[in-house]
Amino acid sequence: MLQPLAERLRPFNLDEYVGQKHLVGPQAVLRKMIESGNISSFILWGPPGVGKTTLARIIAHQLERPFYTLSAVSSGVKDVREVIEKAKANPLFTTKIPILFIDEIHRFSKSQQDSLLGAVESGILVLIGATTENPSFEVISPLLSRCQVYVLQSLEITDLEELLQRALTKDIELKKRDIIVDEKTAMYRFSGGDARKLLNIIELVVNSIEGDAPVHITDAIVTDCLQENPMAYDKNGEMHYDIISAFIKSIRGSDPEAAVYWLARMVAGGEDPKFIARRLLVLASEDIGLANPNALLLANACFDTVHKLGWPESRIALSETAIYLASSPKSNSAYLAVSEALSLVEETGNLPVPLHLRNAPTKLMKQLDYGKDYKYAHDYENNFVEQDFLPKKIKGKSIWTPQNNSSENKMKEFLNKLWKKRF
Repeated sequence: MLQPLAERLRPFNLDEYVGQKHLVGPQAVLRKMIESGNISSFILWGPPGVGKTTLARIIAHQLERPFYTLSAVSSGVKDVREVIEKAKANPLFTTKIPILFIDEIHRFSKSQQDSLLGAVESGILVLIGATTENPSFEVISPLLSRCQVYVLQSLEITDLEELLQRALTKDIELKKRDIIVDEKTAMYRFSGGDARKLLNIIELVVNSIEGDAPVHITDAIVTDCLQENPMAYDKNGEMHYDIISAFIKSIRGSDPEAAVYWLARMVAGGEDPKFIARRLLVLASEDIGLANPNALLLANACFDTVHKLGWPESRIALSETAIYLASSPKSNSAYLAVSEALSLVEETGNLPVPLHLRNAPTKLMKQLDYGKDYKYAHDYENNFVEQDFLPKKIKGKSIWTPQNNSSENKMKEFLNKLWKKRF
């Protein structure tokens, strides 16, 4: 049976590997590690189809290490322990430490991750994990502290171009056909920086032309082929980023019906519920913010609920939260404020803390006037007294601008009574 194009073109060394120059290019960290022959455990974090599994296989191949692979979707603690026992018994163990590659490590439970700790810490094996989710959320702290995290990026247009040319000139099957690439825009757009997706598109278009007729790849043909083959791509791949974008923008645009529709698309497509719940947390703080601070509380409760329930019950909590956030007044004033403050810090550097705001735990600090003339707010009427809290250089600088909604209008009114219309 003929292998898919993506498998036929899977590279076996770093020179054939496309993309991720920041990790495997000349003098890059992973290339240097491989060339030294000494590798430590690490996690590869990036979107689908950017070469995480391929990179792990290349490392094992180039270092001639025993290579074990597990999928977090189908493996349990028993499987992990079996691999560890094999690693201990491997005759090459003393000189060539085996590599254990775990795909979708973010799907491993705490107990499964715990079972890896001893082997990783004692050097019985080198762990390479692959994840599409933020490891700081999904990987337990003890294991994360023993692994470096390397971020892989979606492929750039130049990477996709290199991959396309490699497919057309190196693959034995494609070389049998007369393939003319008239247009590339649709191919690159639908691939979304995913190497596997691009190769799937090429194969799909080529297979759509029967016989020995020339294959003209155009934007129209690519679009038609994709529409006729909606299941040609993995559920979490091609449309993943488009659908989550539509979901976010529907909530931001205060359309609860559209929000629930796009939520249903993700649920039906098998999206990780924790990924959706995290996006709701971001939305609550970034797009609703101070216009309705309760939104963040509900989003956080939803996140906890998803962790406790899982599918299918957690879809109800996600729906409730999505509708609530979409129906809430919107404000990004907190987002804009911290962005403005960060720009100010970058522009002005580490400005000194005013002496009256400094802590004075020692006699010497008190002699240096640390804390002198600080006014304790609770000693004054309405628990407020006017004084300066910003460094002298940026005194009077406006950082937070309240927006026009009932919640922030109340804040603004209260603050202006204290600060004499400063806000």
